[in-house]
Amino acid sequence: MQVSVVVFDAYGTLFDVAGAARVAAASDSRLAGLWPRLADDWRRKQLEYTWLRSLMRDHADFATVTAEALDWAMEAAGLEDVALRTRLLALYDELPAYPEVPAMLAAVQARGLPRAILSNGTPAMLASATRAAGVASMLDAVLSVEDLGIYKPDPAVYALVTARFDVAPADVLFVSSNGWDVAGASAFGFRTLWVNRMGAPVDRLPGRPDHIARDLSSLTDLLP
Repeated sequence: MQVSVVVFDAYGTLFDVAGAARVAAASDSRLAGLWPRLADDWRRKQLEYTWLRSLMRDHADFATVTAEALDWAMEAAGLEDVALRTRLLALYDELPAYPEVPAMLAAVQARGLPRAILSNGTPAMLASATRAAGVASMLDAVLSVEDLGIYKPDPAVYALVTARFDVAPADVLFVSSNGWDVAGASAFGFRTLWVNRMGAPVDRLPGRPDHIARDLSSLTDLLP
């Protein structure tokens, strides 16, 4: 695959979005059997709110959306605890990277290709996450939808990449664990790799993944 830049989604692709609830559960017995559901509800509502706010033309930044989604998930789980809410949001700013991420980013650099993030996250959230995961210095650009005030999969978001690197869409390999994000990027014209960690079916949407993998460890096999 001849590409000029490799671009990654952040949450769920480089960073484990279940990490906040899992870490909190290690020191809070209330979450012992509950944290997987809490993490799933939190993530689902977080994404739903980005799509719905985009459709409603009523933007709130990703930090706000993340907090509102957590409020819903906690209420659904019967948890009313301000201290726990504060801890979970703090942990979300320091999500762990998946184990294969540092070596993969180093391997992409060895191929001479720029590495970037394109994310719904705010610049502050992304700065915190990349720093906590130890990968901030391994990225050439971190692009946030806050420059536009609308969320993926709006085509204008993907155009941030072509403008930043002055490339055509077909020169970009876009990598995401979110099937809907891959669909949006593919429809825009990017080459795409769907990191299908859960073995889910391909979404029935315009734009199909060019490649599918279970994790990021084989990404460089696709590069020249």
